[in-house]
Amino acid sequence: MTFSKDEVERYARQLSMPGWGKEGQERLAAARVFVAGVGGLGCAAATYLATTGVGRIVVCDADHVERSNLNRQFLYGREDVGHDKAPIAAGRLAAMNPSVRVDALVAEIGRTTAAGLIEGSDLVVDGLDNLETRFALNRACIATRIPMIYAAVADFTGYLSFLKPPDTPCLECFIGSTPPPVEPAIPGCTPGFLGALEAMEALKYIVGVGDVLAGRLLIAEGAEPRFDVIDIERDPRCPACRVS
Repeated sequence: MTFSKDEVERYARQLSMPGWGKEGQERLAAARVFVAGVGGLGCAAATYLATTGVGRIVVCDADHVERSNLNRQFLYGREDVGHDKAPIAAGRLAAMNPSVRVDALVAEIGRTTAAGLIEGSDLVVDGLDNLETRFALNRACIATRIPMIYAAVADFTGYLSFLKPPDTPCLECFIGSTPPPVEPAIPGCTPGFLGALEAMEALKYIVGVGDVLAGRLLIAEGAEPRFDVIDIERDPRCPACRVS
C-alpha cells in the first residue's frame, strides 16, 4: 500500500513509534471498525480512530441529537438538535480525514439485529449507554467471533476491557443481570477520557503493539483519582459464552 505525501505527513508522529511504522499503518488502513453508539464514548473513540487512519469506520446509532447531549458529545452542535446522530457524526469524521471511509447506520442494536450489523467488522467498539443493548452486542460478538472493546461511565468513574471469548471472558461473565434503566450523572470529560482509551485499545489490537486489556478490567476513579486493573475470568456457567 502506498501512502500519499499528505498521509505520510499526517501520520508522521505515529509512524515513528516502535512497532508501528508503515506496516502498522497499512493494517489500520485495511481495518473495518464498528462503533456501536455515537454518544459521549463513541464520539471520542471514533474521532481518534478516524484521525489515526482506520480505513473504514461504521458508526451506528438510532438516536437523534438532544440538547442534553451537548455537554459531552462534541461531534454535534446546537444546529443538530433533533437530527439523527449517525449521519452527522459520519460527515464530521470524514471531514477530519478524507483518507478514511466513514459509513453511517441509523439502526437499533438488538438481539435480532446486532449480528447482521457488525458482520464483516474486524473489531467492535462499545459506545452504548445501557446494559440490555450491550448484552445484545456482546452475544453478537460471541456468535461472529469479533472482538469487542467494552467501556462504561458514570460521574467520574469509568470501566474498560478487551473482550474476545473464548480467549477472554465475555461481558456477561463479570456483569450481572440488567438493572432498571437510569440516566447517569456525567460530565463531558469522563466519556471523552474512556472513549480515548477505547481507541487506544483498538489501535494496539489492530497495529499489534502493546498489550490489550484481555482478561482484565480497568477501573478509573477520577474523583480520587485512582486507577486499578483487576483480573477477570470466564464464568463456566455464563449463559452467553459457555458454549463458544
